[in-house]
Amino acid sequence: MAKNLVIVESPAKVKTIKKFLGKNYEVMASNGHVRDLPKSQLGFDAENDFEPKYITIRGKGEVLAALRKEVKKADKIYLATDPDREGEAISWHLSKALKLEDKKVARISFNEITQTAVKTSLKNPREIDVNLVDAQQARRMLDRMVGYRISPLIWQKVKRGLSAGRVQSVALRIVCDREAEIDAFIPEEYWSMDAVFAIKGEKKPVVAKLVSVNGNKFAASNKEEMDRIMEGLKGASYHVSSIKKGERTRKAPLPFTTSTLQQEASKLLNFPISKTMRIAQQLYEGVDVKGYGTIGLITYLRTDSVRISDEAKAAAAEFIRNTYGEEYHDATVSGKNSSNAQDAHEAIRPSDINRIPSDIKDSLSRDQFRLYQLIWRRFAASQMANAQYETTSVTISGGNCEFRLSSQRVLFDGFMSVYVESDEAQEKSNTLTKGLTEESELMLQEFDPQQHFTQPPAHFTEASLVKTLEELGIGRPSTYSPTISTILARRYITKENKNLYVTEIGEAVNNIMNEFFSTIVDENFTANMEALLDGVAEGRVEWKSVIANFYPDLEKAVSKAEAELEKVEIADEVSDEVCEVCGRQMVIKYGPYGKFLACPGFPECRNTMPYFEKIGVACPKCGKDVVIKMSKKGRKFYGCIDNPNCDFMSWARPVTDKCPKCGGYMVQKGNKIACADAECGFVFEKQED
Repeated sequence: MAKNLVIVESPAKVKTIKKFLGKNYEVMASNGHVRDLPKSQLGFDAENDFEPKYITIRGKGEVLAALRKEVKKADKIYLATDPDREGEAISWHLSKALKLEDKKVARISFNEITQTAVKTSLKNPREIDVNLVDAQQARRMLDRMVGYRISPLIWQKVKRGLSAGRVQSVALRIVCDREAEIDAFIPEEYWSMDAVFAIKGEKKPVVAKLVSVNGNKFAASNKEEMDRIMEGLKGASYHVSSIKKGERTRKAPLPFTTSTLQQEASKLLNFPISKTMRIAQQLYEGVDVKGYGTIGLITYLRTDSVRISDEAKAAAAEFIRNTYGEEYHDATVSGKNSSNAQDAHEAIRPSDINRIPSDIKDSLSRDQFRLYQLIWRRFAASQMANAQYETTSVTISGGNCEFRLSSQRVLFDGFMSVYVESDEAQEKSNTLTKGLTEESELMLQEFDPQQHFTQPPAHFTEASLVKTLEELGIGRPSTYSPTISTILARRYITKENKNLYVTEIGEAVNNIMNEFFSTIVDENFTANMEALLDGVAEGRVEWKSVIANFYPDLEKAVSKAEAELEKVEIADEVSDEVCEVCGRQMVIKYGPYGKFLACPGFPECRNTMPYFEKIGVACPKCGKDVVIKMSKKGRKFYGCIDNPNCDFMSWARPVTDKCPKCGGYMVQKGNKIACADAECGFVFEKQED
């Protein structure tokens, strides 16, 4: 009989931790929260000091019954939920739901699911941190207040199925404000000019940029100004007036936090934020690795800290010295957390740096491998020496103008032997000819004046929105992904080629929030609320006082909106499908499972049809439209709209062109167009527009 019971959150951890602990430990999972506020009401008593009313979550009865059975057998219970506020709250709710007051109970937590970390946590048990629990309770109740008091108003005035949220509404406002900036932007004309010089004795010319005219910084806002400058250079001779050499250091990157991991995975791997978190969770909870069994490959994935444990630093130092050489390790490397960081956990890193991605590639899915490799490389780079460059800046004088060209050469690659950030990978550098000196004879070959227009601010992407939320102190690592997923799911914003765009519904909801609930969507207010919640977690602020100060103002704002807000009409998008029952043009509706077509004649006509997005390609078999569909496992594929009468399907996106080699249909694979028939093998590179 097991003398000790360990309760974790996720069933995926059970097998791994059980293997670490042996037969004297029983390991079970709570499957997340077991108690919550009731769905049918606000869930707290405003007249009784805002006391929350918790109930058992529907469907968790069997889980609790099984846990109670094991609790009776155990001499000691270890609550090993995740090492964050949410995990602390789950442990607290478990202690209440399982009535553990008279039992020997200990709270343990570990930042990585490895044998050493789990066994170390058992040697360092503690009590449940009530301050962290209170911070989670306060956040949950604040979110419940905003959602349950404002969402019904939006259902009534705009459309059912919509919602408001304390963090999501601020995120929506940020995107809307950016869209307004873009719409209001007026481009301004400006000019630049390059000059191409031939160097006597050298085959390769050099290109320099005009930087100053008459000793002042070059600026030309129209063609007339540019023409006057070029006119003044007629007949001018050119010479190298200075060559300056120097050295530049590129610092090693910091290890990943949740935010920076989400941003880099989006830029380098093209992962949506939700996908990054889902795969990172798998790597954290454990993957079956050949020769090792099920092991956790990375540390806890929800963190805002760049701190690294001394043990991890020592292991990294040994690995880097042995693999790359003594000069590649830098013992002075350290990072500083942002002012908003809670610093509750380490940065995201591999649980063992010696577990090289290529060694375990066969045990991982393609996406797991790519994300693990990104995390591993970033951590290894963070513990390595800085990269060193030699820089050269050449000034060329002619007439009343100065031109400049610069280049850089790597002297020591340092951390860049392992990892190059997405922004660095896009940088380009000139290559100077070795024969260029101050005595070089220069001959002007041509001027290249170019007209430009200032560009509006870029549309937000998921990655840049996460970065902005973090910089403003809005939300926490655990909230970025669900916040963005929610405003996408509510159709407040839509995503096209990574860019986020506001929809008509999103604009309507944002206008309501700005007019009647301006405090809630104020960036500073939301950031200050996060600071208050941090104060609760640290024991400096009483959590019910936060609720008590917020609720009355919310109620006044809701009452005002109910009295003054008029209904907003949002027209349904009309499709090109005709209702086969009554002949009306069908409209696109949204249900729990996405889009569908419905007759606008409801309730007289109740006809509905599945909605399929056409890709503008005819079916190779029957000539009807090819549409995007989803498999039972949620994977996107392309099929004929006339299914089941036509069985055409393809995992790759078909294109309109026929294969010039065999006449069959072709598909798009990344930046290549290939024949769908593997035996044909025809492939060509897709040309960029």
